Parts: sequence; structure tokens; C-alpha cells
Amino acid sequence: MTPGRTRITPRRTVRRTITARTATPEGGARTWRQEWVRGCATLAVVFCAIPATAQNVPSGQDLSLTEVLIDDVSGEAWLRFRFLAPQISRHSGTVTYSDAEDDFAHLCDAVARPYLLEHALAADVIAITLMDRAVPFGQADPDATQFIEVFRIENDACVWELL
Repeated sequence: MTPGRTRITPRRTVRRTITARTATPEGGARTWRQEWVRGCATLAVVFCAIPATAQNVPSGQDLSLTEVLIDDVSGEAWLRFRFLAPQISRHSGTVTYSDAEDDFAHLCDAVARPYLLEHALAADVIAITLMDRAVPFGQADPDATQFIEVFRIENDACVWELL
């Protein structure tokens, strides 16, 4: 049996092996109030960040940042910014790719570059995705509309990458 695991014997009693991992954490045990305050502070940071993700883009559409992913593609670091853009829907949307084309460069300059600096990240490629509905990354949704453009950072500026 490995240390720290629970073992059930044939009589169905539970024995726990005491290890150093069950000792009080460095700095003392936390109280439920400390955990509650810590949890609320985390939620406040998350909720405060959400309204800040709405962007003023050239097309005028309403966007919200849904996630930022770090990915390795053929040895290159890709930073993916995925925005919810309901107005690009091919069924009921009012914004076409031509309307949204200038939004990509704006989002790279106004969102991606500051994000890299703020979080001390380095990326070879920045991918900006606009999607009319939340689609989990890597999953197909034939009813979803997605526009994707890719950039590289050169001389502290976003440069459109032709794929």
C-alpha cells in the first residue's frame, strides 16, 4: 500500500496511513473564513474581468472573450484568443467576414499584445477566433460560424500570417 492511501479491509473498516502530507500546511491551518474570503476574491477577479472583455471593434459588433488557450503546434507556441461574436451567425447575423476583417488586427493589437505583456508570455503565433456560439476547442459544430485569423508578433506589432 502506498502512503496516504485509504485501505478497506475485509471487515469494511477504513484505516488511513498518516504521512507528512496530512500535516498542517506551512503557515498554519486555514479557517473556513479564510477559504471563503479567498474563494470570493477569486470569483471577484473572474467576474471583474468578464465585462472588461467586451471590445470596441471596427465592425461595431459585440464581442466577449471566452477563453485564451496556449497550444504547441509543430514546435511553435500558439496563443489562441476565442471571442463570442453572435452577430456573425450565418442564419441570423448581421456581420459578414468582410465587415469583421478589420476586427482581427484590432483584437491582436488591443487584446493579445497587452495580454502577452501582462502575463509575461511569449508566443510565436497568435490566433484570433470569432464564433457565433461557444464551441469547445477542437470539436466540430456544423451549425456554428467561426472566423479565424493568425498573426505573428514582429517588431512589437501584429503581422497578419498567411497560412
